[in-house]
Amino acid sequence: MTTHSASTSPSAATSAPASSTAAALPLGDDALVLSHRLGEWAGHAPVLEEEVALANIALDLLGQARVLLSLVGDEDELAYLREERAFRNVQLVEQPNGDFAHTIARQLYFSTYQHLMYGQLAASDSPLAPLAAKAVKEVAYHQDHAEQWTLRLGDGTAESHERMQRGLDALWRFTGELFEPVAGLDLDREALRERWTAMVTAVIGKATLTVPEGPQSGAWTAGAGREGLHTEPFGRMLAEMQHLHRSHPGASW
Repeated sequence: MTTHSASTSPSAATSAPASSTAAALPLGDDALVLSHRLGEWAGHAPVLEEEVALANIALDLLGQARVLLSLVGDEDELAYLREERAFRNVQLVEQPNGDFAHTIARQLYFSTYQHLMYGQLAASDSPLAPLAAKAVKEVAYHQDHAEQWTLRLGDGTAESHERMQRGLDALWRFTGELFEPVAGLDLDREALRERWTAMVTAVIGKATLTVPEGPQSGAWTAGAGREGLHTEPFGRMLAEMQHLHRSHPGASW
């Protein structure tokens, strides 16, 4: 991977104990997979401004992924040569883009979680705290971008309102996994869940939308990505992401 992020780069990856390395893999996979999903909007975004915005968010996430995966091993091998069951990302980030509202719903859920998670991590004594302190500034923009579009679509036309609600409803069941324990990541999970729920609920309400029923109300909850169990779309996405590297092993560009 030859791109970079403005505030995170592989040079920030210093030696870290095994406990933080354990956490670096799932966090890096989250960022890598969502970066690829957002990159799929290139040439397909609804307006030029969003072409740039989504690409920038994807690059921020790719920069985070590079730092985190570099703590574990060779970033290219981890991205391009692992099998599906070896990835530890949450299932939320691997869900297909759908329409633009669906993508915004996914982004609202994940960026709110990531902002809160990095905020806690930055204030801790974890070896990942320096990375988190830089990444939280990027993710603040990601969260604001998702919130503004949720408000715009939810309180817009009848069609945009319906599409935004459909996106929120479809992805809600994947949010429970965000708050499952991660080895090597010592966070206040209950506080994280409470703040996430309050913030997302507030945005949804302001957008004249309805909070979906799902994991927090006893319905079926998706999510075993941290254990390497993924949804069907992930396999197709991974084949596309890894195709060029696997087709030309050892090639330099």
